Parts: sequence; structure tokens; C-alpha cells
Amino acid sequence: MPPWVRCGDGSIPAMFSWKRPGNLGVRNARLAPCRRTPNCVSSQADPADAEHYIAPIPFKGDAMAAVVRALQQMPRSTVVIEGRNYLYAEFRTRLMRYVDDVEFFHDDQAGVIHLRSASRLGRRDFGVNRKRMEQLRLLLSASAARPPRGDVP
Repeated sequence: MPPWVRCGDGSIPAMFSWKRPGNLGVRNARLAPCRRTPNCVSSQADPADAEHYIAPIPFKGDAMAAVVRALQQMPRSTVVIEGRNYLYAEFRTRLMRYVDDVEFFHDDQAGVIHLRSASRLGRRDFGVNRKRMEQLRLLLSASAARPPRGDVP
């Protein structure tokens, strides 16, 4: 096997790995930080980092159920892990089937949903991750404004 195929660093073959990242999940109430590349947004990034920071979503109630309902309205999304206060989903692009890893963490005490969306491959995403998260914000805001089913006469 050529030496460039065996590399485990940040070289070209490693950049094109389709494997799910190993840093997903919540550790000490924090999602993984964004890499330095401009294809990631996170509500837990430094607010002074305009390239990566996106505001968390205020939410009271069953946040993960609301996130699942919102994701079901979005094309090419797949929920991979769903827990009481954490959800991980993947989005695939239409043509090339590139994957974006999307995470949600509901901080019960703060009453917010923290979010992170990052392209798995490449460097640029042309704002797709930010636009997707803002679309989800709108869907979740609409969900929070509606009364739960069964409460309407």
C-alpha cells in the first residue's frame, strides 16, 4: 500500500474520509468546537467569532421531539441518535451526497437548544450550514408557538 494511503493525519486522503467524526456528542455540557475552516457554525463558539458563532435557540418543553418534527420537514435529513437532551442528524447534499453533521443539545437550565452544524468534507460550504440552522430556528419557533396537540378544542 502506498504511504499516502495509510496516513491518519490531516493530509489529502484523510480529508476525504466519509467516516463519521469521533468527536460528536456532549462532553461537560459542550458540543465539539468548530474547526478553523469556515464550513461550521456552533452556538457554543465564541460570540466574537462571527464566522462560526450562531445564537442558541430559546426553547422550553420537549426540545428533542420538536427538533425531530422540524428535521422531518427538511429534505435529505436522517436522525442518527436521539436522546433526552441530545440529537445527532446527518444531512446529505442532493448531487454529490456529501454529509453535514448536525447536533443539538438542550440545556434545560438555560432553556436553550445549542446547535452545531459542520460539513464533514472540504473547506467551504457557501453558508449552507448557517442557512440550514436558521431554517431550523424558524421551524422550532413556529413549533413553540403552536399549542401541543390535544390541547385545542
